[in-house]
Amino acid sequence: MNQILVTKKLYITPELKRKKKLYKFEFFLSVFLVCVLLSAYIYAEYDRNKSEQVSQDILANLNIPEEDSTLAKNNVLVVVLDEEEQEKGEANNINKTNQPILQTTANGYQYATIATVTIPKINVTYPVIDGPTDSAEETEDLLKISPTKFWGPEPNQVGNFCIVGHNYRNTRFFSKVPTLLEGDIVEITDLSGKTIQYKIYTKYQVDPTDVSCTTQLTNGKKEITLITCTDDSKYRVVVKAKEIK
Repeated sequence: MNQILVTKKLYITPELKRKKKLYKFEFFLSVFLVCVLLSAYIYAEYDRNKSEQVSQDILANLNIPEEDSTLAKNNVLVVVLDEEEQEKGEANNINKTNQPILQTTANGYQYATIATVTIPKINVTYPVIDGPTDSAEETEDLLKISPTKFWGPEPNQVGNFCIVGHNYRNTRFFSKVPTLLEGDIVEITDLSGKTIQYKIYTKYQVDPTDVSCTTQLTNGKKEITLITCTDDSKYRVVVKAKEIK
């Protein structure tokens, strides 16, 4: 007896049509969201690379004299100038070594480079910049360019020189500062060319609103404080160091 194969007819109900449209919509929505997130990541990475390049350009164009470069090691040449020439020379020297040059960010905030910070342990060197108003908006804009002075005296002066920098969770800016340990060295070079080494003596975390680490009660000593975010951005990492004598 021959076997008769009967194929059931599939009926497409309104409910099935609705589910099909819903699945298609969810698929395209998922693709769209992935594209948006990928684009946002690419743009953020591009923006960070651009900020890094700006910072390195500032560093490359920074004209800091070598320490003690005004005196020859073996010979000293004395030139007698009249009063007017001396005044001109002193003015030119101040402009070259002690007076920061103001620059402007893309958003219109002014800033000047006041020092460089070098951390051999994590192999980074960056200019330290500072704005005239110290407003939250100004500081946030400057942080996109380079580590920024947050509080304290001039570089390498008595007091607590506080520097804040972004943690991008990579190798840029202060991303590796949370990995520093007690005994590691931080170097600050001011615009006169003087470099002072500071040894880290403590590291801890605080709430974002806690600014007690910026205290200037240093008992007449020179200190620095490095501040950045934790990887989850919930807390601030504080690294404090004292001058090595």
